[in-house]
This record gives sequence, structure tokens and C-alpha cells, in this order.
Amino acid sequence: MNDRIVRVARAVANVPRDAWNACAGTANPFVGWDFLTALERSGSVGEGTGWQPLPLLLEDGEGRLLGAAPAYGKSHSQGEYVFDHGWADAWERAGGRYYPKIQVAVPFSPVPGPRLLLRDPADAPAMIAGIAALVDQNGLSSAHATFVEEAQLPAFEAAGWLIRQDNQFHWSNRGYKDFADFLADLSSEKRKNIRKERARAVEGLEVAHLTGAAITEAHWDIFWTFYQDTGARKWGRPYLTRSFFSLLGETMGDRILLILALRDGRPIAGALNLIGADTLYGRYWGCTQDVPGLHFELCYYQAIDAAIARGLSRVEAGAQGGHKLARGYAPQPTWSAHYLPDPGFARAVADFLEAEREGVERDRRWLSARTPFKKG
Repeated sequence: MNDRIVRVARAVANVPRDAWNACAGTANPFVGWDFLTALERSGSVGEGTGWQPLPLLLEDGEGRLLGAAPAYGKSHSQGEYVFDHGWADAWERAGGRYYPKIQVAVPFSPVPGPRLLLRDPADAPAMIAGIAALVDQNGLSSAHATFVEEAQLPAFEAAGWLIRQDNQFHWSNRGYKDFADFLADLSSEKRKNIRKERARAVEGLEVAHLTGAAITEAHWDIFWTFYQDTGARKWGRPYLTRSFFSLLGETMGDRILLILALRDGRPIAGALNLIGADTLYGRYWGCTQDVPGLHFELCYYQAIDAAIARGLSRVEAGAQGGHKLARGYAPQPTWSAHYLPDPGFARAVADFLEAEREGVERDRRWLSARTPFKKG
């Protein structure tokens, strides 16, 4: 372990694709070279965005890449989905400077997954120490690894990082052969409600599932319109640029599932999903016509249909959304890890997290008791 060196690169694109992917693996598409470089090449991250790529590379004494971490210098807390604005306010009221900070994450993607991309998990302490060193050597306030897969939490805890918990809603495939088989697991009332909701949502519409070469630039043009509408309402301005979607289609087409609703042959709404090894990840949605229930149909029910057809284990439909509960998506814990070098600041945040964790766990128990599945 003594010959391990962590260095900072200027961009993921500066790392050879095969070398990065040998560390990232193929299970989670968001940490792969293609997705991260599409963000860079499209200008969705980089100069002027508040997300400055600073990928960390773990190398041995001969310069061979043993691991990586998708890291960014952040000048704000937008696009992270783990909210630390209160921490920033408290630190700055005390006379500190919270930004810039280090964010180990996939930008704009509240998707659990590995944040330490390692050929050998035993190298986790060396990579975590490298992240902390980047903070310490530059006098920064903090580092945050968000949406960390649970298996990597012990390494962060062992290094003294603070662990934060939240909830998301995921759908689990219990070996269903089709959507009707899934519905059979629900209470009678919930089954009826979902059947009615689905029928109303698609009345007079056609639904198409597109992937790979079937997705054209014309499709990306209309989906960009959908995405802009959603982005304007949620964030004020969209995080991603138009060219990001074209790049995604060029480099990851076979891992994209674009679900469109068409009226008289013209798309009026769409949902974009990424296909992982065992999970369908719902990411972006938008529409040009407001149809009651169509959001639920394209983003949740059609995603379940697709996951069953592909033999996938889960659907992860993004952050928040208690309305997913009635549609068969159950609460699951998500995790983040936080390095705060100032002892007083760290103690204050630790106290906050302890109280917050009790509330998060209480909410999850309450929600878990109210899923639509048959009881007993």
C-alpha cells in the first residue's frame, strides 16, 4: 500500500477510456467513462457551471491506474440532491468559507452507486485519504461523497467521515412474469386504482420504447423540449445542455431506454432511462401536453413493464416522490459520507445528523407499513 499515489486529473476525458472503465466496471452506467465525459464534452460541467471536474486517480509506483473517483470542485450546492445549504450558512456565519468544496458524485444524478472505483476494494483507505488530502492541502471546508453504495460506507466510516441517511423509492422485481403478475401482489383496491389510472393516462395515445439506433436526432430534439420544460419548473434553468443528449445517444445508445407517448404519431411526453446490469434507472421526464396520470404511466408503470421484460431486479426512479409509494415503489435508504476537517464544525454536523437520522428512519418505517402490497 505504501506505493499508492493519488493525483488529480483535469478531466475524465484525459484518462484512457479502457483504464477508467476497468476501475468503474459496467454495472452502473453513471460512473462509466462515456457518461462522465458526455457531461464534460457537452459543457454540462466545467467552466461556468459550478462543477469543475477534478477526477482523482489512484496509481501504483509505476503509474498504473488502480482506482478513480468522480470528483468535482463545487462553487455552490445545486444539482446534488443531498442538501447542505444549512451547513454552508452556518460555516459562513462563523467566519468560514464553505465554497469551494469537493463533491465525489455523479453530477445531477441522485443514483446510488460506487464512488470509489477500485480494482481492489482493499485500496479504499488510500483513495479516501487522497480525497481528504486534497481538502487539507488546499484549505477547503469539506468533501462530500453522495449516493454512496452501502458496501462502501464502512471504509468512509473507518476514515472518520460522517454518514448521512435519506430515503428513495425503488421498485423490486419479485420474479414477476408480467405487469399483471406484479398487480396480483397488491391489495384489491390498489390493483383497481392502478388499472384505471393506466387506462385513463394512455387513452388515445400510443406508447413507444426506443433504444440504440432507433433513437434519432429528431427524438433528441423533442426530448430536449420536454427536458427544458421540466427543468424550468424545477431548477429555473436546465442543468444539462442539448448536446449532452446527442453524445449520450452516440456513446451509450444501447444502454438508453427512451419511452415516448405519441398522439396522432407526434410525441407529447417522454421519459429517459438508463439500463444497468440489474437496474433500470429513471432519470428525466417532460411533456408538451398535460395529461392526467401520464407522468406516472411513462416514468413508473412503463418502467416496471420494461424491467420485467428485461429481467432486471429493480427500478430506481430518482429522488423524492412519496407518490411513488402507492404505485409499488417502496422506501429504501440512501447514504452519503462527509469529511469536515474542522473539529468543531464536524461535531455540530454530527449532532445534526444523529437527530436527522432518527427522523429519516422513523419516516421509512412509517412508509414501509403503507405500501400497496397485500398484508399478511
